[in-house]
Amino acid sequence: MKATILATALAALALGGCGATSSLAERHVVYGVGEDDMLKLRGGPGTGFEQHAGLPNGTVVRVLDCTSTGGTSWCEVALDRSPGMRGYVSQAYLRRL
Repeated sequence: MKATILATALAALALGGCGATSSLAERHVVYGVGEDDMLKLRGGPGTGFEQHAGLPNGTVVRVLDCTSTGGTSWCEVALDRSPGMRGYVSQAYLRRL
């Protein structure tokens, strides 16, 4: 019984706990975006989703999860300084801190 409870607690920690922004989420920085451009923070994993914001190079985000759609890897992220702001970005423009 104790082992089952411990395993469940460890799994919840590994998953970031019920979809909430977790302090365990890895921090990444936006890089490689064109000088006059921004990385689009979208409402879902793909270019067909609404754009919520533009993130310039140097923006720090926490990666919550990643998925592949249409040959592109998309990551759900939360802004490091505004964790309530969430969306999806192309993983190609993220570098782990």
